[in-house]
Amino acid sequence: MSDHTFEEIPLTRPETPLLDRVNSPTDLKDFDKSQLQQLCDELRHFLIYTVGQTGGHFGAGLGVVELTVALHHIFDTPQDKLVWDVGHQTYPHKILTGRREEMQNLRQPNGIAPFPVREESDFDTFGVGHSSTSISAALGMAIAARMKGEEQRTVAIIGDGAITAGLAFEALNHVSETEANLLVILNDNAMSISRNVGGLSRYFARILSSRLYLSMREGSKKILSRIPKAWELARRTEEHMKGMVVPGTLFDELGLNYMGPIDGHDIETLVSTLGNIKDLKGPQFLHIITQKGKGYRPAEASPVGSHSLSKIVSNIKLNTAEKPGINVPSYSNVFGSWLCDMAEVDTRLVGITPAMKEGSDMVDFEERFPDRYFDVAIAEQHSLTFAAGLASQGIKPVVAIYSTFLQRAFDQLIHDVAIQNLDVTFAIDRAGLLEDGPTHSGVFDLSFLRCIPNIIVMAPSDENETRMMLFTGYTFSGPAAIRYPRGKGPGTEINKQMQSIEIGKGRILKKGKSVAILAFGSMVSPAREVAEQIGATLADMRFVKPLDKTLIKKLALDHDLIVTIEENSVQGGAGSGVNEVLTEEGILIETLNLGVPDRFVQQDKPENMLSECGLDSKGILRSIQSRQSNFKKNSFTSH
Repeated sequence: MSDHTFEEIPLTRPETPLLDRVNSPTDLKDFDKSQLQQLCDELRHFLIYTVGQTGGHFGAGLGVVELTVALHHIFDTPQDKLVWDVGHQTYPHKILTGRREEMQNLRQPNGIAPFPVREESDFDTFGVGHSSTSISAALGMAIAARMKGEEQRTVAIIGDGAITAGLAFEALNHVSETEANLLVILNDNAMSISRNVGGLSRYFARILSSRLYLSMREGSKKILSRIPKAWELARRTEEHMKGMVVPGTLFDELGLNYMGPIDGHDIETLVSTLGNIKDLKGPQFLHIITQKGKGYRPAEASPVGSHSLSKIVSNIKLNTAEKPGINVPSYSNVFGSWLCDMAEVDTRLVGITPAMKEGSDMVDFEERFPDRYFDVAIAEQHSLTFAAGLASQGIKPVVAIYSTFLQRAFDQLIHDVAIQNLDVTFAIDRAGLLEDGPTHSGVFDLSFLRCIPNIIVMAPSDENETRMMLFTGYTFSGPAAIRYPRGKGPGTEINKQMQSIEIGKGRILKKGKSVAILAFGSMVSPAREVAEQIGATLADMRFVKPLDKTLIKKLALDHDLIVTIEENSVQGGAGSGVNEVLTEEGILIETLNLGVPDRFVQQDKPENMLSECGLDSKGILRSIQSRQSNFKKNSFTSH
């Protein structure tokens, strides 16, 4: 096993003589074991180089280089199915499956996706952007193969963070009933189950995966099953022996044959173990220990900080463009600061996150209020029901969650929080279009939130509005959601005083004629530019639920065209809510609803995605002028 560590991100493409010979996984069959470690070193070096050019998820891929090589060396992919969980791990997989040269276009428009995509490659067996789906999907594939009479091996590769989710355990509970030919590999990179991998563990892992042991085990099972008491004694003896030397009793109890833990960076042991397991029948479970960021020292030292890497060129441009003395906080920073300030004055406040502490900027909160901070791991559904339980007893929970992850807890949002009208505040980060594409863009929350009774929904247009809305939602007696985008706002000065705004009331930012633009959240800034150009009235609506009906009616009666703009699906979104108000009031007026169109917008820079959807200032102006032109033509024709 190599301890080769790369100190720097190479600026020029490294030499990779063995990797250059790999155009598909079948080429790996030509390598002997003595060459595989060199191939792993080259693959790791190439991965560091390519992600340094494009940016992207970094640490997870470095941790599974040896595992990826071993899997493709042993299994016959794509006939044998590899199901990755989560997609962060799949960069080495993409490199080995014919997409090495395309890595330079990672996360670029028309380039390869940052996650597995079925349409991109036959080797990407299941699309994934969120976590904890691999075991369920792989089990479905394994049973489908059995139903069709196909000889196929199915492997689910799941991280120790992802296996904490209820979905993963629901699948594990089902596996034993099916007796499907499924291998689950637990990639343990945070030492959450095993603190070390010693010689004894490796020794027993080899024994437990050996053909001799497994054949004896199955033979004994057939014989002793006819003598129930003898079989029960033998089963318990094996269980207790495993429990003393390996941490797999839980998985054995779930009906999987547990093996491990083994060193996930020992390519020779991986190849040997996977070779033994490959043709085994029934559910198998292999536990490997890896190091996130393996091979790149800064990532090894800070696996969280190096989870994702910005491309080198972008960093250089950013540093030279920033003005000295000006520190504009991100929306996440605004939330993190408010959370600590609010906790200082209200001891009932608790902060909850489903494994997004750093992204949601809760690091300071954890340090200052450790007894009131709860990271529930990748368990979005649990985070909401846990918050509901706290709220039912008079505690004031604040759930910090990404928009795209809140989708996974929709049932809990309705049944456990809203129906009971419990006092839970939702700080919804990463709302809108994100460069990681449709799996991470938060463009549906306004649509699925506004249909739920009891909840209020706010969309701030700048940093100060964000702080005021967080306080407003927190002091509201019931469920409240504040959704804000990723990154920085327009740089509005923040008033540190705790101030609330009147619920359900928007504000006029500019008075004009003929056209009234009703903008929500992040769309206020581009709408302001358009309003200045065409002399339109501009309203920052602030609330998606309840909508300011009085303001909507006034604007409709004083203008010829109502334009709604939101960084959310146009179907069922805030604009649809405005239309409902106009219909309810019997007001007939020309309306134009702008938002994210009815399709999944693929990865690109956020500004390009907004332009593609017609949500930048140029696109908004073009849409308004087009509607005005058609309106005038229709009016002339009618006369």
